[in-house]
Amino acid sequence: MTAQVDYLVVVFTATSGASGDLLGSDEKELVQLVWQLVDVKNKKLGKVNELLIKPDLSDLTEEKEEEDVVEESVEQENGSGADCVYKAPSVDKALNMFHLQLTNEVNSAGAGTSVCLCTDGQLHIRQVIHPEAASKNILVPDCFYSFFDLRKEFKKHFPAPDLKALNVHTMAESLSIPVDVPTMWDPSATPDPSVPLPAEVATQQLQVMSSVVLALLSEPFCHTFSNPERVSEKFESGTCKMEKVCDNTVIRARGLPWQSSDQDIARFFRGLNIAKGGVALCLNAQGRRNGEALVRFVSEEHRELALQRHKHHMGNRYIEVYKATGDDFLKIAGGTSHEVAMFLSREDQIIVRMRGLPFTATHEQVLAFFSPEDELKETCPVSGGKDGILFVRYPDGRPTGDAFVLFACEEHAQCALRKHKEILGKRYIELFKSTAAEVQQVLNRYSSTPLISVAPAPLMPVLPTVSLLPPPGGVRDCLRLRGLPYTASIEDILTFLGEFTQDIRPHGVHMVLNQQGRPSGDCFIQMTSAERALQASQRLHKHVMSSQRGANSRYVEVFPCSAEEMGLVLMGGSLSHTHTHTHTRSRSGTGLSPPPCKSRRLSPPSYSFTPAPPVLPPEAAAALYPPIGQVVLAPRPLPPGHAYYPASAQLYMNYAAYYPSPPGSPNTLGFFPSPSSIASPGGLVRMPGLTYNSNGVKELINAVQGYQYAPEDAFMHAHGPVHTHDPTRTLLTQPKEWVCI
Repeated sequence: MTAQVDYLVVVFTATSGASGDLLGSDEKELVQLVWQLVDVKNKKLGKVNELLIKPDLSDLTEEKEEEDVVEESVEQENGSGADCVYKAPSVDKALNMFHLQLTNEVNSAGAGTSVCLCTDGQLHIRQVIHPEAASKNILVPDCFYSFFDLRKEFKKHFPAPDLKALNVHTMAESLSIPVDVPTMWDPSATPDPSVPLPAEVATQQLQVMSSVVLALLSEPFCHTFSNPERVSEKFESGTCKMEKVCDNTVIRARGLPWQSSDQDIARFFRGLNIAKGGVALCLNAQGRRNGEALVRFVSEEHRELALQRHKHHMGNRYIEVYKATGDDFLKIAGGTSHEVAMFLSREDQIIVRMRGLPFTATHEQVLAFFSPEDELKETCPVSGGKDGILFVRYPDGRPTGDAFVLFACEEHAQCALRKHKEILGKRYIELFKSTAAEVQQVLNRYSSTPLISVAPAPLMPVLPTVSLLPPPGGVRDCLRLRGLPYTASIEDILTFLGEFTQDIRPHGVHMVLNQQGRPSGDCFIQMTSAERALQASQRLHKHVMSSQRGANSRYVEVFPCSAEEMGLVLMGGSLSHTHTHTHTRSRSGTGLSPPPCKSRRLSPPSYSFTPAPPVLPPEAAAALYPPIGQVVLAPRPLPPGHAYYPASAQLYMNYAAYYPSPPGSPNTLGFFPSPSSIASPGGLVRMPGLTYNSNGVKELINAVQGYQYAPEDAFMHAHGPVHTHDPTRTLLTQPKEWVCI
């Protein structure tokens, strides 16, 4: 509309809540609608009409409410200054009544047919009428989709720095219009705009607005009302090109229902103009919607109005609205590939996302899923046939189980959505209404980065390139039990072994615990010979073990292994799971893997061995060692000539427990076994701070159990002569295979 209109309809609204600049920000209902017809050509004013609307939540005072109650009264009777007063029981009837009365008045005037609304600012149309109509699923008359903003029209003749600073009172003063109403309400003087507007003020505001319009139409301004504001009737879906997006036009909506579509989000922001393809639903790391969306508006003004809808409701949920940047929007909606562009080139198509497809699904199967040959089932043809189906694949071409399908109309799309969780092949299929931005986002996510973020690089690359495997040819005189019930005890293991219990070495049962100190389902057992270990594995492999402390029972895998392999696992590594019953092993699969596990020494109750007391009390252990969570310690240079690492190597040690491992578990304390061909000189270990009430050499021997040493190598001293009952300082000679950490 570029030419001058024949009639202007000056409109003013009021809600049961805030007014002024906060009008419509609190989701309150429309309660008053006042309008006056202005003859642009003849510069004449029509009568003032007032429409009172009863809110839905108000208490009914009458037993029976009439459908359409139209009452006319004179100015003296109603006291609001309106010539005609109408009453309506609901918003939808009020809007229809407004359109009907306006049409009758224009037809009776007979001076033209083109009509356009005129309001004081954007709030009355964009923030009051359209949002409430959308929330109540009310069809708005066509006249509410175009209007003139009186402030912008006034600004063309009187430049103002900010439109928010303008109001009817300011415009009337600038045009030297006398305000005859003594109770004229000045919004700038109102201390609290959240206070509801008095009923009589709406009519007074309307009369002053009409005077401003007549002044602009008259000399010397001779203003022409053309190019009105437009309200988008429908959200246009489409692709987002990789172009610069202004930061002042994007918002982030949070708290959306997971099944909401781009049309639902556009309905929430009804009255505000969203750019084409300007709704981008965000997905989480698993490719599912996370309840957030980025919305791009056509201008900064509409973005500011959208921010006023913070914590407005979509159904029963309130939606949080925050500012976002153009880069945020492009990360979600940008990056259209050629395949996606071709798929989305058909506009006005409804997109449905399929999730959970069999990896072998074909185009024909998808077409048959939506258009079955069975006449009893609903048929919803896919738009374009095979061209209307887009399978989502990984970069190597493997299917992901997702696909997008196009439908020509809403009716076909709704028919397709009713097939939610129907069976295709042997799997049920999930169906969701989707958007063009979601298609781009899913394709970009699968084709560029994995859905689950990659774990950080392992610790091992920083260690020297030393073989992590036990030396080949070791004596396989140990057993590894895998798949134990988590409630299994030492008695359950001995019962499971049966006659092989007598072949267990003293202190030879080692339960493997996870980092939380709970059973991991693995156990190592040291046998007296490799022959008995082989016989036990052959006879007990995949037999069922029952637990006395639980009703669960599981079959247990039994493998022979060496002491070096057992030590590797108990010190934080893991063996390859490629063992078979034939006891062949793939060396390429063996290696260390975090997190470290603990070893727990268990002995059969029939043994007469006295368990050794712990090396350190809990307080001393906590002071000496860091928490278990601190897996990686500060690097420490090793002395030259060490048997395990080069002189320049840095050692990162994972502490497996607060006490040494028992005999043979492992036979060396380092991560990597020492080659037997390399000689290493003995050494001394200084142990300061021992308790004065210790039992001398006997207690030290118990403390260092599991290490290879000679008892005669231990001696004590106390600043001179050796006093076995006063061990404040102790020295131990270190044999070649004893690594002190």
